[in-house]
Amino acid sequence: MKTECTSKQLEFDGVGRRKLVATFDADHITSDGGLVLLHRTDRRFGLMRKFAACFQDLRAPDLIHHSVEELVRQRVFGIACGYEDLVDHATLRHDPLLAAVVGKADPAQQLASPSTLNRLELTPADATADARYRKVVYDAQAVESFFVDAFLDAHRRPPREVVLDLDATDDPIHGTQEGRFFHGYYGNYCYLPLYIFAGDFLLCAKLRTSGIDAAAGALEEVKRIVARLRERWPTTRMVVRADSGFARDDLMAWCEGNGVDYVFGLARNERLQQMIAADMELVRTVSLEERDGAPTRAYRELLYRTRDSWTRERRVVAKAEWLGDKHNPRFVVTSLGQEQHPAQALYEELYCARGDMENRIKEQQLGLFADRTSAHTMRANQLRLWFASVAYVLLNLLRHFGLKGTQLERAQAGTLRLKLLKVAAVVRVSVRRVVLSLSAAAPVKDLFTRIAEQLRAVPTPS
Repeated sequence: MKTECTSKQLEFDGVGRRKLVATFDADHITSDGGLVLLHRTDRRFGLMRKFAACFQDLRAPDLIHHSVEELVRQRVFGIACGYEDLVDHATLRHDPLLAAVVGKADPAQQLASPSTLNRLELTPADATADARYRKVVYDAQAVESFFVDAFLDAHRRPPREVVLDLDATDDPIHGTQEGRFFHGYYGNYCYLPLYIFAGDFLLCAKLRTSGIDAAAGALEEVKRIVARLRERWPTTRMVVRADSGFARDDLMAWCEGNGVDYVFGLARNERLQQMIAADMELVRTVSLEERDGAPTRAYRELLYRTRDSWTRERRVVAKAEWLGDKHNPRFVVTSLGQEQHPAQALYEELYCARGDMENRIKEQQLGLFADRTSAHTMRANQLRLWFASVAYVLLNLLRHFGLKGTQLERAQAGTLRLKLLKVAAVVRVSVRRVVLSLSAAAPVKDLFTRIAEQLRAVPTPS
């Protein structure tokens, strides 16, 4: 039997002798009960308050219904819960739990409309108080510093070492957005955002056009981040790690001159392959004669300098590998010494570990909609990328401090949303309390309680 719909009731196939009907008439029920966990995480670290401080509000104070902090909290919490489009807030603005965690004194009060949130994104950098609608201006430098400070504040003591992973990815463009450019490698029109992570902490998400070198602007970002980290952690060792797209002389020379180590992939060429020709033939012979064609590899230490682009000779670790049907040579250039970092360990344990960063980028784009950059201007799309990035920072803090020791300690954003945030709850608002009634049969009941207790133990910022 087909589903029959009216404006008030949906009728489905019967259950035994009973009819099965559904109506969307429950005003005080939320499908995002896990917002309370995000709320506690936010308050323990003051995250949304610090992010809101990166905006200048030029609106008349007596005419404001939604503060900047409420606007950014509504937008970021919405993304974390899976609502990537502004149009979703046309109905979300009536959610009493979202209103409560956003900061409304009366949870029955409506939140900001999609058009209000849209004006937040579209405000130009030179907006003034005389503008008619768009009067909330973000400070790009302040937002960039916000991500580094969030990383610093998440550590009670300086770590011995910080590895900064750099990578670029494609962000497809499907319209006529500013900065539109066709990228031959990815085969489409796209942006080419630059990401920098330290472990699973996001430090930089910079939107760029794709008509540039992958490493364009990386040196400036590394300088900025290293300076800020050393200001707070002067004794922490810094290592920069990236694929061959970032093996540029200016970046390596700066690292060498400023006490920062690096490990970069190095694109193969005829000279490099000739230097390990004997090793490649050896691993092929060993594979075919002694290992029944199984993959075989060997490592070689090289000193190498390009003919024109490098200013000095550098250590290169070469991997000669036979995969059973073809050669697979790989090269890594590094400032690290051979005694502390032998060739095989350097490649397999240090350099290859950078692959985990790709999972973090997938979280950003697949789980938190960082590629929803469909606004016309680059400035607006940069803010959209940052909203997704702040949602990632929030979920990552929840993961580190609320989920430590649980089965979801390493879960990705999409799993956290499905398991923890999408929990239905009845919301009752009284004069003194906002009460959530969660399902007694919820599979995550015990886990939910444990997370709330672990987050309570996190000291609040001074």
